[in-house]
Amino acid sequence: MAEGFLKSIDPSLEVYSAGVSPANQVNPKAIQVMKEIGIDISKNVPKNVESFINESFDYVITVCDNAKETCPVFTGNVGKQLHLGFEDPAEATGTEEEILNVFRRVRDQIKIAFENFYNNFIKDSTN
Repeated sequence: MAEGFLKSIDPSLEVYSAGVSPANQVNPKAIQVMKEIGIDISKNVPKNVESFINESFDYVITVCDNAKETCPVFTGNVGKQLHLGFEDPAEATGTEEEILNVFRRVRDQIKIAFENFYNNFIKDSTN
């Protein structure tokens, strides 16, 4: 979801998303709740963070609650590393609607955090 938000805020950004234990496909509920606000992430493919650890990035941002502890050390040239932790909505339990509401809540938290990140770190440096 974070990748989808950053690309929607500024399509000129090069954004890569990866996980420590990526699923085989993007969670259908994540696709659904992002589509509700006009962002299509259905073509995204989960990737393993290990494939990026030697790459250079301006920013490396971890987003899941435990990612800060489990994320590998990036050996490429990394400008800044940030942690913006969120509950993993894929771990939500309950009825279908309760689970979707967790996805929506986390989606909205990610949206606010990444809009703030963009406005505070990226926006002025791209002008």
